[in-house]
Parts: sequence; C-alpha cells; structure tokens
Amino acid sequence: MVWAMSNTTLAGATVVVTGASSGIGAACASAFAAAGARLVLCARRRDRLEQVAASLDADVTLIPLDVRDRDAVDAALAGVGDVDVLVNNAGLGAGWAPLHEGDPDDWDRMIDTNVRGLLTVTRALLPAMVRRGHGHVINIGSIAGRETYANGTVYCATKAAVKAITDGMRMDVLGSGVRVSTVDPGMVETEFSVIRFGGDRQRAAQVYEGVTPLSADDIAEAVVWVAQRPPHVVVADMVLLATAQSGATRVARRTP
Repeated sequence: MVWAMSNTTLAGATVVVTGASSGIGAACASAFAAAGARLVLCARRRDRLEQVAASLDADVTLIPLDVRDRDAVDAALAGVGDVDVLVNNAGLGAGWAPLHEGDPDDWDRMIDTNVRGLLTVTRALLPAMVRRGHGHVINIGSIAGRETYANGTVYCATKAAVKAITDGMRMDVLGSGVRVSTVDPGMVETEFSVIRFGGDRQRAAQVYEGVTPLSADDIAEAVVWVAQRPPHVVVADMVLLATAQSGATRVARRTP
C-alpha cells in the first residue's frame, strides 16, 4: 500500500522500529503512534515492549527479536507486510577503555548489533521497498560516527560504519523512489551510559552533570519530521546536539 504523505500526518503508514523497548526507540514508537502510524516494534525484551505498547493508542505488533540473529530476523520480518518506514535504532555502547585495554566481547556486541544487526534488518525489508518504488530507511547514527573520541574507539567505528552504510545505501537505491536518511544525536540522556558503564548508574549520571542533554523525545520528534517530508524530499542526514554541546567531547557544563 502506498500511503499519502504530508507534512502533518503519517496516518496509515506501517513503521518498523528496532530497539523499541526503551530510550530513543520507545520515544519513536510514541511519536509515530501520535502521527497515526501502524507500528511494528522489535526488541529483545518482550516485557519492556509490552510496557511500551500499553502506553500507545495505536495498532501495534510486537516482535521480540535480537537483531544479531540473522535467521530470526528473516523469519520474524517475513510476515510483516509492506513497510513504509524502517527506523534502525537498535544499538549500544559497551565499555569505556583504550583500545589496547578493551574487552573483545564488548567489541563483538557493538559490531554485531550496531553494524551487522542494522544490515540484517535492512536486508530483510529493503528489497520490497525497492520493488514497490516506495519506502524510507532512517538509521539512528551518532555524533560519534563523525568525531572519534578516546576510550570509545570501537563504538565510534561502528557509528562511522552506520554513516557509510547510509550513504552507500542511498546511492544503491537511487532512482527507485526509496529514501535513506540518518539522524545523528549528540548527548542524549537514556539508558545508553548505564549500559556502557556496566550498570553503574552513578557513573552514568556524571555524564550529564551540569548540562541539559537532549531527551529521547527530542530525537523522536526529529525522526518523525524526517519521515514526514514530501516524497520528493529526502533529509540525507541530520545532526542534533544539546545547546551546551559543540562536538562529541566539547561540552559546556554549569558550575554548582
């Protein structure tokens, strides 16, 4: 089904969101629901997905799914029907250490989720978009994909890969009518830092001390706006920073 896109509504669109159980993914689910979309929400944690779905006034399908499992992705997404918007949000940062002291298991988690997972989900859904001549892939990148910083080498590399994949994908589908975008947030207060620091909430909270960071809702609002552009317009990439941030590591903090 090809749905009519305007600058104000996504009514009737089918939107797939990965990593939808918390943070930016959950916020995107809420924002797209408010815009009238039908949602397919994917994440590893069924209980958290159910909590998100319970808060939405929308047609919602839940798919408990680990994007690192290619066979599971292919099987789960084969039956979702025509997809109008794919939001590749599933991703994480794991560990904080110089490369020569890093944990290879953390590297595997980030590469398998942030890069291979994005590729796997996209490969499952993009061919049908190309055949129909309609669809939109929106990848959630990061300022870290544009500016590498110490102790985050592998994470930054995965997000640089997301940018390269997005740019290449846009070239590959050129002329098909499919649009490809990336939304790259800076400092956003979600569970991201808690996961990066292995559940240390006190250390995670220090990341945002003296700063008003972006919220997950800020990013979701931008993602929906990107999806709402008229069919002849593609927002190729968008960077969102907190006002107190000018780059990946440049932050103006308020003194107590």
